[in-house]
Amino acid sequence: MNLAKEWGGVIEVLVAVGDTVVELMPVLHVFGARQPIDERRLRNGIALGGERTFDQDPKYAIRLLVDIAIKALSPAVNDPTTAVQALDQIQDLLLRLGCRHLEIGKFRDSDGKLRLVFPFPAWADLLRLALDEIRVYGAGSVQVMRRMNALVNDLVTVLPEGRRPALRHWDVRLKNTIARSFTDGEDQQEASQEDRQGLGMPRDSSGYSQVA
Repeated sequence: MNLAKEWGGVIEVLVAVGDTVVELMPVLHVFGARQPIDERRLRNGIALGGERTFDQDPKYAIRLLVDIAIKALSPAVNDPTTAVQALDQIQDLLLRLGCRHLEIGKFRDSDGKLRLVFPFPAWADLLRLALDEIRVYGAGSVQVMRRMNALVNDLVTVLPEGRRPALRHWDVRLKNTIARSFTDGEDQQEASQEDRQGLGMPRDSSGYSQVA
């Protein structure tokens, strides 16, 4: 940002954290500078690494957990309990991220002028990464559907209002997935329950555990 201010322009970063950068790929665009900026100084402002890291890329941890879940849900493995355990950790990450300010892709200088723009995942992007593939691969598992129902509704309860519309969207998608995947009415009802353990202690619509 200081470099953009020094030269009176705006720098747009074209690659996101976690992207693979290959030969001849454009990495930066510079707009409105008084004269061309030394490319060496621009390159020195970019940190490249051999692999993705948890510290720099919040999507990476979610990606690994999703991979664990969908592998467990493959016909060759058929281990929905492992998928539920992965969802436990995914919920924890989403809770932490949902409480943070994620709209950080634009930086302004001390005078309020836009100087730096770079891509950063929005809340909806993180939810899609965390939930979509597990929803698809786990569509036929009562255990997974119940755990996902609990995950979404837990987050709706505790996260700020601004995060809730996207969560309600996923609540509808889960309901539609269950309706398509379970033709038997009793199976649909079972899969529609909220249960943090998958098949453990379901909650009723009021949020309280059911007591026999």
